[in-house]
Amino acid sequence: MQPDEAAAEALRQVKAAGLIPAAEGRLCVIADGAPWIWKQAQTLFPSAVEILDYYHGRERLHQVAALPYGAHPERPREWCEAALARLFYGEVHRGIWGLQRMKPVAAPAAAEIATLSADLQRHQERLDDRFARKGGYPMGSGGIEAANKFICHGRLKRSGAWWYVINANQMLALRCATYNGTFDRVFARYRQRLQHRSG
Repeated sequence: MQPDEAAAEALRQVKAAGLIPAAEGRLCVIADGAPWIWKQAQTLFPSAVEILDYYHGRERLHQVAALPYGAHPERPREWCEAALARLFYGEVHRGIWGLQRMKPVAAPAAAEIATLSADLQRHQERLDDRFARKGGYPMGSGGIEAANKFICHGRLKRSGAWWYVINANQMLALRCATYNGTFDRVFARYRQRLQHRSG
């Protein structure tokens, strides 16, 4: 629960604390299209494989496909199935080509199609589903979102609960430390800070 720059600083602290063992395996960053996430990922983990979250991307395709064919409900489904098959086989450029061939019926639809086409071009390297499958990389952020519900929502969204942001962030830090196995280290640093203040 913080603005982008504060979240970026938290990521830097996580890396500095050695919580992400980059030297011990392959790293993969999965995110939606938010530019700040990719910027931080490239700065902190330049060798990580970057993957655009499967479900966010597909949801956006379905939304845009429905725009130009309002009177023909079967057309967006057909177009989406073809576009998803192209992405599944790593043919991102053909998916973009198909999107650019669409004939919008109104200016707002044309604008949405142009935006999605530009987004797909910008994220081409992150959309190679075939590469992700072959490499054994996860294609969606479902595992992280499930962990978020378990660690964060399970504690903060209890019936009748309300929080000040600063207290909620501190509680989340403790919960994350508990589940990622660093609680003893985090608590030791906290005790050192307290001793330093009192000494």
